[in-house]
Amino acid sequence: MSHACKLAAGNWKMNGLRADLDEARALAAAFPDAKCGILLCPPATLISAMADALSGSAVMVGGQDCHAQTTGAHTGDISAQMLADAGARQVILGHSERRADHAETSAQVAAKAAAAHAAGLVAIICIGETEAQRDAGQTLDVVLGQLAQSLPEGATSANTVIAYEPVWAIGTGRTPTLKQITEVHDALRANLPDQAISLLYGGSVKPGNAAEIFAIANVDGALVGGASLKAVDFGAIIAALEAA
Repeated sequence: MSHACKLAAGNWKMNGLRADLDEARALAAAFPDAKCGILLCPPATLISAMADALSGSAVMVGGQDCHAQTTGAHTGDISAQMLADAGARQVILGHSERRADHAETSAQVAAKAAAAHAAGLVAIICIGETEAQRDAGQTLDVVLGQLAQSLPEGATSANTVIAYEPVWAIGTGRTPTLKQITEVHDALRANLPDQAISLLYGGSVKPGNAAEIFAIANVDGALVGGASLKAVDFGAIIAALEAA
């Protein structure tokens, strides 16, 4: 394990209603003295309510995206300042689903990350290759290119986290081999502007495979999708990270 901080981040994606805050409360109750960082990123509609529900607990709340501008005529968008005002402390940026579904570029991700930093939020910047890029042997070129282009000026371990998510492993049940994860995380660590920036792995992380993934030297935690919706599942992953 590197000297970076350990973090288990849950991305609820477009899931969750007020009734589901009970899962967040259950998670907080299970980890009153967490030995690693714990973060839940619900839909924007739940950020304020979740921040209130988890007030005083070890579980942080974050957003799933933000706009690069502070204010303005951007109907339906949410600024980093608004996320912070609602109680968020971190924000996921450049997730593969945003890059694919909304054609987000790394330059746009860098602009959003700069906005997040200005608002006092930690930016969790996601990078990862597609199956075609992996099959073509382009993995390291793609992820290192995304890293260089997605990081804003002034990115440090205090305001930035990097999440490697191979696109072909997200929600598919397919997980890269430990050797494949090691290769990418070692390359990322070697190219970070601050060696203490935390490197998360994301992509079909489950209670059953968390421990072996967290045993990899340059993996500091996970960005978890579906398994973060239930306190019992996410709790098992968090426990594995605490033990790593």
